[in-house]
Amino acid sequence: MERCETMPSELFAVFTKPGRQAQKAGGTISFDGYERSIHMTFPKNFLWGAATAAAQIEGAWDEDGKCSSIWDVAGEHISNGQDCHTACDHYHRYREDVALMKELGLKSYRFSVSWCRIMPQKGMINPKGIAFYQDLVDELRKAEIEPLLTLYHWDLPVWAEEEGGWKNPRIIEYYLEFVKAVVDALSDRVRYWMTFNEPSVFIVMAYVMGSFAPFKQDVDSYPVYLRNMLIAHGKAVRMIRSSAKTKPVIGLAMAATTYIPDTEDEEGLRIAAEKSFLSQVGEGSNALYMDPIALGKASPLLQNVLSDEDLSIISTPMDFVGVNVYQPSNPLISPKLYHPEHYPKTMQDWVIDGRCLYWTIRQYWERYHLPVMVTENGMANPDLVSEDGCVHDDIRKTFLRDFLKGVKRAVEEDIPVLGYQHWSLMDNFEWCSGYGPRFGLIHVDYDTQKRTIKDSGYYYSEIIRTNGETL
Repeated sequence: MERCETMPSELFAVFTKPGRQAQKAGGTISFDGYERSIHMTFPKNFLWGAATAAAQIEGAWDEDGKCSSIWDVAGEHISNGQDCHTACDHYHRYREDVALMKELGLKSYRFSVSWCRIMPQKGMINPKGIAFYQDLVDELRKAEIEPLLTLYHWDLPVWAEEEGGWKNPRIIEYYLEFVKAVVDALSDRVRYWMTFNEPSVFIVMAYVMGSFAPFKQDVDSYPVYLRNMLIAHGKAVRMIRSSAKTKPVIGLAMAATTYIPDTEDEEGLRIAAEKSFLSQVGEGSNALYMDPIALGKASPLLQNVLSDEDLSIISTPMDFVGVNVYQPSNPLISPKLYHPEHYPKTMQDWVIDGRCLYWTIRQYWERYHLPVMVTENGMANPDLVSEDGCVHDDIRKTFLRDFLKGVKRAVEEDIPVLGYQHWSLMDNFEWCSGYGPRFGLIHVDYDTQKRTIKDSGYYYSEIIRTNGETL
């Protein structure tokens, strides 16, 4: 694969052929446009950061021209009668939140742009919505924090859903109009773009299983939903590439299904990779979504709905792939190969085993030969404020250490890992679970909106300060 010349060469390298090893000379490891000391695990420009999503933190659900999203009207589907109307009030407190990011020493911040705030009606662009994100990005730039922008993180406008949502082929047109408005407004100050967050989750959970907004069960139309999303992705990549005012770095964030190999011999590695990409686990297989994008190949499920022209659009080259990783998939399907009772678990009963992050990175690199960004990784905890006014979340510190050791191993094996975005920056609205699970490095008192950096936040800050030397 040829190196994409649109990518800033000082940030990372793309190998010219699969399996290429680093050239070692003079105490350095060098790739095309990339160099680090052999004594340094992480490159100097590694993007240590944290992630959020607009619907989960912004609030201000009906202010300054914003329309309702499908999550604003989720009603009885949310635990304890809660809603995301206020959330973390980030819309009014973004300057405070950026200051906390700077205090933590973040090098990057992954956030999403609300379609509802940008395009509250069909064919209408909201200048106040545009202005908010311009101000946010400016604040990040002043703090020397790299913005990583996600275009769609599940908060579809109600007006678009009323026209059929992701089943209606016109959704592609609406999405591209939204994307163009954001690119025109922000591409002079944003380089990193992600078209979608976890498309497998929002399609299957929202439109097949009916457990996420808009809570539909339309199994027969699954290929149609998937087709529309894939074409929207490919066309958005082309639009960003052609319209951006600065050279863009483009990807998307996948909900990774990851199997840890039983043994690290050739057969064990083959079986684990095959299961990771071809097994249907919850949200669907990795390959079903990624193979058309990265390889230009469609599964049998899609062959009747995708033309050769569609595949050409869908497979428009992108610059990296993001992976969202929380736990291994082994215990979900193959308990004989894995014994989760030996590992601690989060409050959501997710297994804490940091090895799965390494294997996700490696498996994605070996299959798609794209640089990898860890776009989400974190754990939920009750996280109470103690009498001393602090949040002592030792289990999250352990989680961070174990999972980041997996990233460290990948980097030391010369896999191009661009960065790590912890989920999440702060406690937030956790979809149908409401405000119970807390994922943040920063505690949020939802009654007062007081922010408190947790012990894990200070721990992560030290990792960033030393560029991973403390791992």
